[in-house]
Amino acid sequence: MVIGLGITGLSCAQHLAAKGVEFMVADTRFEPSLLPQLREQFPDVPVLLGPLDGEKLSTVELLIMSPGINIQEPAIQQARMAGVAICSDIDLFCKEVSAPIIAITGSNAKSTVTTLVGEMAHRAGVKVGVGGNIGTPVLDLLEQGPHQLYVLELSSFQLEITHRLQAEVAVILNVSADHLDRHAGMADYLAAKQKIFSGCHQVIENRDDPQTGYTNGGTVRKYSFGLSVPTEGEFGLIRNGEQEYLATAGQCLMPVCELKIKGRQNISNALAALAIGNAVDLPMQVMLDVLREFEGLPHRCQYVANKEGVTFYNDSKGTNPGATIAALEGLGQNIEGRVVLIAGGEGKGADFSGLADPVGTYCRAVILIGRDAPAIGEVVATQLDDPRAISKVGSMQQAVLEAFRQARSGDVVLLSPACASFDMFSGFEARGAAFIRSVERL
Repeated sequence: MVIGLGITGLSCAQHLAAKGVEFMVADTRFEPSLLPQLREQFPDVPVLLGPLDGEKLSTVELLIMSPGINIQEPAIQQARMAGVAICSDIDLFCKEVSAPIIAITGSNAKSTVTTLVGEMAHRAGVKVGVGGNIGTPVLDLLEQGPHQLYVLELSSFQLEITHRLQAEVAVILNVSADHLDRHAGMADYLAAKQKIFSGCHQVIENRDDPQTGYTNGGTVRKYSFGLSVPTEGEFGLIRNGEQEYLATAGQCLMPVCELKIKGRQNISNALAALAIGNAVDLPMQVMLDVLREFEGLPHRCQYVANKEGVTFYNDSKGTNPGATIAALEGLGQNIEGRVVLIAGGEGKGADFSGLADPVGTYCRAVILIGRDAPAIGEVVATQLDDPRAISKVGSMQQAVLEAFRQARSGDVVLLSPACASFDMFSGFEARGAAFIRSVERL
């Protein structure tokens, strides 16, 4: 039984049908958007809609879980206790492929680093498949024909139900509080992330984040990235006079100023991509060429416009406090003025206390929107000298207008909400688009 009829569930159904496997589909919604497509392609497949029935789930041999369905659902646990096996689409994919897999996870920057590594491999002439949490279900990659390399972005929701990844290269880019409305706590969340190391051959660690380290024992090759000076097997930064360089083991590779993606967090992302690519022998010059040309992904510290000396950045993908802290520190250290932050939304049970120091250090004002605006307001209230510098508004357009009013020439207005968007928008993309439209109207 395939549980969940989103794009992952539909790809599982198509894969099972192609393999001649008898299957059913279940979804907790009564009208999932892809139901017409499923019924058109597989009119004879039984479909169960609405609340999951533990008795029915217990009658099948295998549950193939979509990442949007919580494995702790009582019906899922009932089936598990009855001896029903549980797996993910990632498990099905790994049974089918023999080419090496690069597996990338982290609280933030997964899509940026996955895209970078995929482009580096493509530019090097490698037939590469890029998918997973980044948008293309992994089973859809099989339809594209055999690849020489796969680069997969994996979320904690995918990893917690995956058993046989065995990646050639595995990396946790960073860890900060996220999805604590779904995971039992930080220990549970980190344990899900660390499943990426199961059976891997090479590990890339972030020297600036101890939680990304490999703790599984055994013999694996280890490399690392970080913002410190690198030694053997490491990628990092070297300062030479006034210039800072991406570097490895005493060798300067390229000036940081040549990166089009800005901020310390993006320097870290570039170093991570180099470390990953190096582990699978991608040519260094090709990787550096890609870094020089890469302009970043939409909604991830994306430059929007400059209005009367005020620069606007869209970081709508900043859906947890860790992402917003990284964006504040990354931009705040590299601008003449200060940051006017637009934040708020659906907090997913996150602890916002980590925002206090970077807001106090880098922000001129904070404009709050959405359901958990009061929780963020409590944290930052004592960090700004002027109490009028904290505003609560009801829409994105009002937030942009108020941010522009408070900003001065040389400042940055940053949308980095530290929250999910579903209390006000259909997703982070819609939230970022609303921000861009509001900036364009100024």
